[in-house]
Amino acid sequence: MKRIIVLSDTHGLLRPEVLAYLIQADEVIHGGDINTQAIVDKLSEYAPLHIVRGNNDKDWAEDLPHSLTFTIEGVRFFLVHNKKDVPANLSGVNVVIYGHSHKYVCEDREGILWLNPGSCGRRRFDQEITFAVMALDNGHVQVEKVVIPYAKK
Repeated sequence: MKRIIVLSDTHGLLRPEVLAYLIQADEVIHGGDINTQAIVDKLSEYAPLHIVRGNNDKDWAEDLPHSLTFTIEGVRFFLVHNKKDVPANLSGVNVVIYGHSHKYVCEDREGILWLNPGSCGRRRFDQEITFAVMALDNGHVQVEKVVIPYAKK
């Protein structure tokens, strides 16, 4: 079984709660809006990293792809920052991962899992602080939503 930590919209902040999960990661997926090379470097210390460029990732990220297709344990992924950039033809894709909205979504659409892990960086828009832990086992995908508590002001 592979344990994958799925992040998006960290916006320059890796919270201690996220780091605690990264220790157990076999792979890391980041859906963009990273904001600094230091975050990429830190994530790379934990596990192989699949990452795309978000709309807030500027000059430093010019070599990062806007979208990425890859396979882990026989499961085919399509990764992009903004859901509007997902192509109409998802032939062969099992999981679509995206970010941008800062809203956690995990739903099956016509046999394809669509996952937005939300944002685990700086809290914005009065939204939850979330990310996801994905377990892959013989082609079976299981997703757990992780909510990081925060104090409301």
